[in-house]
Amino acid sequence: MAVIQKHGKNYGPDLVCHKENHPADKIGVPGCHKKWAEHNNNNWPRVGGEKVLLLSAAAWGSMTAFTPILAHFCSQPIFSMTLARFLMGLLQGVHYPSLASLCSQKVVESERGFLMSTVGSGSYLGTLVIGGAGSLMLDLYGWESVFYVSGLLAVMWAYCMWKYLLKGEGPIITLESLGSGGPQSKVTKRHWLRLFKQPAVCAVIITHLCTASTFFTLLSWLPTFFKDTFPDAKGWVFNVIPWLVAIPSSLFSGYLSDHLISKGFDTTSVRKLMQFFSMGISSVFTLLLCGNTTFPWATAFVSATMGLTTFSHSGVSVNVQDLAPSCAGALFGVMNTCGAFSGVLMVYFSGYLIESTGSWGSMFGLITAVNLLGLCIFLAFAEARRVDIDPSKIRHHNIHI
Repeated sequence: MAVIQKHGKNYGPDLVCHKENHPADKIGVPGCHKKWAEHNNNNWPRVGGEKVLLLSAAAWGSMTAFTPILAHFCSQPIFSMTLARFLMGLLQGVHYPSLASLCSQKVVESERGFLMSTVGSGSYLGTLVIGGAGSLMLDLYGWESVFYVSGLLAVMWAYCMWKYLLKGEGPIITLESLGSGGPQSKVTKRHWLRLFKQPAVCAVIITHLCTASTFFTLLSWLPTFFKDTFPDAKGWVFNVIPWLVAIPSSLFSGYLSDHLISKGFDTTSVRKLMQFFSMGISSVFTLLLCGNTTFPWATAFVSATMGLTTFSHSGVSVNVQDLAPSCAGALFGVMNTCGAFSGVLMVYFSGYLIESTGSWGSMFGLITAVNLLGLCIFLAFAEARRVDIDPSKIRHHNIHI
């Protein structure tokens, strides 16, 4: 089988490749993929996702380990702790964008859903493990031990990544790579403006904004909901069971989406189906929390809600890699930023609704409305075709088998 790709003068003749008998499911064509990546870097200058991931993990791990020292030895511990937590959020904010950048460059389309779902389930598992182990360390050795152990584990992970994945290569990051731009800045701005004019890109951003807002709201207010509604219930039940459900649910969604794509189903339809489960079906269980219910049923409804929400890892979260693989990390960063700000606002507004109405149903109704809004936008405008290539600059692009 021969694959022939020809582009206009702006893409250069080096993108024309002839390779025989290569598996159709591999990532790109040997010899051509590298040149394609090199070309993309001309339009989208970036630092490698693995290097940003390494730097941020080492930095936030070190900051976590030094947190008790800041609290004990600084003259103004409130200021130092606030600054430390702000920097923690800043450094951890590049984690998922870096993963999205790596995934878009190195993982074939039919395997991205399961990878991103596995990454998402890993965060839930980490929350459960450090939560359980942290409680024991808190009782036996004091609160400082939790920061020391979790921080050192992050630093050790960063060292292992540098040693075994990057093979000890350096420099990790340079000022030149961070400040790359100059004459390319105008091209980059033009590409960003063209991207944001694409309905599919706007749909991804808005849908992720809605998903993040509702998730942060549930994460912030569910413990208070259970304590107010079921004061005699054991806290570990509603703090543990939903996350235990979320882990296999996330893995299943990734497997299901990749399986459907590998069987020939349209990628856009699969992404929309996953998002329908994440925002549509989960809203049914959220609405069931509005009425009078018992503690076991409330726990079951919350677990179903959180489990179905993880389907977004195979929906909107991976759709950004379908749309713009050459700048997936940067675009995911824009999505995360919008989601974080909207999440803060929605958590605050939900608290206002609960206080003014005296009913938890108002919060669950708001969550449902936001979910349905994001779902309708995604179903109407989402696509899975690449939009980071300027069609006016391409004279010819055919695949002959």
